[in-house]
Amino acid sequence: MSNGKIRVAVFFGGRSPEHDVSIVTGLQVIQALDASLYEPVPVYVDRCGVWRTGEKLLDRATYIPARDADGLPAVSLEIAPGKGGMLVEQTAKLFGKPKRIPFDVAIPAFHGPYGEDGDMQGLFETVGIPYTGMRVLASAIFMDKAATKQALSGAGIPMLPCAVLRKPVGGLLPPRAEIEAALAGITLPGCLKPAHLGSSIGVAKVDSIEEIEAVLPGLFRNDTVAIVEPYLDGCVEYNISVRRDGEGHATSAIERPKRDSELLDFRQKYLSAGGKGGGKTGGVGGGAKSAGDSGSAGMLSLTREINPDLPESLEGRIRDFAVRTYAAFGGTGAPRMDFMYDASRDEVWLNEVNPIPGSFAFFLWEAAETPVRFTRLLSLMIDEARAMARHTACPEDPTPEAARLFPRR
Repeated sequence: MSNGKIRVAVFFGGRSPEHDVSIVTGLQVIQALDASLYEPVPVYVDRCGVWRTGEKLLDRATYIPARDADGLPAVSLEIAPGKGGMLVEQTAKLFGKPKRIPFDVAIPAFHGPYGEDGDMQGLFETVGIPYTGMRVLASAIFMDKAATKQALSGAGIPMLPCAVLRKPVGGLLPPRAEIEAALAGITLPGCLKPAHLGSSIGVAKVDSIEEIEAVLPGLFRNDTVAIVEPYLDGCVEYNISVRRDGEGHATSAIERPKRDSELLDFRQKYLSAGGKGGGKTGGVGGGAKSAGDSGSAGMLSLTREINPDLPESLEGRIRDFAVRTYAAFGGTGAPRMDFMYDASRDEVWLNEVNPIPGSFAFFLWEAAETPVRFTRLLSLMIDEARAMARHTACPEDPTPEAARLFPRR
């Protein structure tokens, strides 16, 4: 701690197609932290994977245009389990010790691969650093749409079937026979998606194998796995967030994103007003001032309906499926669950899980039956992170006496 405050390292950016979206989320988190309790430490992971820190990262203009190395020292994480978080400045100086920057808790604000998918979470676990959000297993499973379906197949949560297509070694297009075999049981038209990306990046409606072959090379430049699901014409999307609440669970408001095309594309979702950037589906929403980022007007303009008038049975199913999905792998954090609903058949399906939703979906919590402001949501997540670290702390000597082959002093 510094001056009695908990030092919170906020990690954002990363080597992901959702790099820019993560910057916005990271800045919003920093600005929404309770200044009376926490001292933020920004840690920007640039597009090459280099970690940087510095006060300039608090200024949105630093990234427009992106100046990754301009006055921002590179840092690395000291791998010293049990000693908390420590960033060490990388320096070429011959004399003097490198600057060391301690922190108490990490908030990963990444979206997509190399950050939201368990990679960073595993690093924090290895070093013993408390971190917010879902644990390693849940992050890895839920960031893989195919793995999510497989892992939840026996949990009684309805999901659409899918075909799985994998990027071939040394190429961008699987053989036609392999695609045809994978599609057995899936009737086209279908919805082709990257398995590990969000923000509608790479999503396309495909009516034939020829269209799949035309889309896959571009998709496989950003992901290694794709899925094809049946295309749902006329279905409605409903999104909801879940978190722990004492011994039970709390669910947020429900949102219904509005679409003016068959599929929302990335630019429509984030640049729909004046070219301003924003977060993942859900964006900033109401209450942007609490996040302290007036530059997120693009996300504010994303049309959505909060707490739509739903039949009691439908709302109950969405909330029940969301909680069961969250709890399936020891739910932590406040992920967002996205569902699709077909009114003609009165059927609802889990579409995907976002372990770290854009802007942490705080606008859904601010509109919940029991409202939770963004600042409070972050405080709850930090408290949970520290409690989880205590709960899972490794003993000084993890080897049981019966398994010790070498003497202890």
